[in-house]
Amino acid sequence: MQRTYLALAGLALAGAGLPMVQPRLAMAAGLFQSTEVNADRFAVLARPVGDNDWTLLVLEQLAPQPSCWQARPDGLVDPTLNRFDYTGICNRYLDSNGYSLRVADQDMGTSYSLRVQQVGSRLELQAISSRSSDILVVGRADIPLRDRDGFVALKLDPGWDLKRRTYEERALTHLYFASATPLEQLIARAGGTQTFRGPLRPGRAELPGVAASLPMLNQSDESMGSERSSRAIALQVIPYSDTNAGGL
Repeated sequence: MQRTYLALAGLALAGAGLPMVQPRLAMAAGLFQSTEVNADRFAVLARPVGDNDWTLLVLEQLAPQPSCWQARPDGLVDPTLNRFDYTGICNRYLDSNGYSLRVADQDMGTSYSLRVQQVGSRLELQAISSRSSDILVVGRADIPLRDRDGFVALKLDPGWDLKRRTYEERALTHLYFASATPLEQLIARAGGTQTFRGPLRPGRAELPGVAASLPMLNQSDESMGSERSSRAIALQVIPYSDTNAGGL
């Protein structure tokens, strides 16, 4: 369905005599809307991968029984849908095809990606910008223990909610991690929270484990360089701030 409505939107543009310039990007912000969901039917989970990594997984309960997940006594979550044919009972959202970021009614999937990052004994669900060093923390969780068969339930931060993508009032199988707060305000808030960006990315000059960058000096600062060269300058530290049947 997702491919179909994008194709229809492109045809509509062509029929109106408008240039088709990357419709997936140019039209994304206005093409889709969102609607509320029943949060009790969803579980936002961090799945352990290997010895140290984590991936984001969202489960949706479509039918009352059997349960798609179950809380364990040790604080972890058991993905019980692995033990039965969950067709029509559960939905899985595994990657950017299934979920993305939406801020102030604007799709941010082309500029922000979602990932789970371990910070000490805690996990952060982070939205990472592809254009800057900005990091928005969307959710968090403590890690009771690490078990390859046990997932960690993530709790969304205040102001963040799950919503469903819609197209012309039709509900789609795509979820948003959504906030009504403008992006500029979210970035400003993130500036006061210590976060960890994780491993180096190709082409980026940053130190692993260092969650801060130094502000750039403007022209007036540069003009005063000779005066300031004889004394230390205190700089503010700004922190960086799939749905198919089968096993998980």
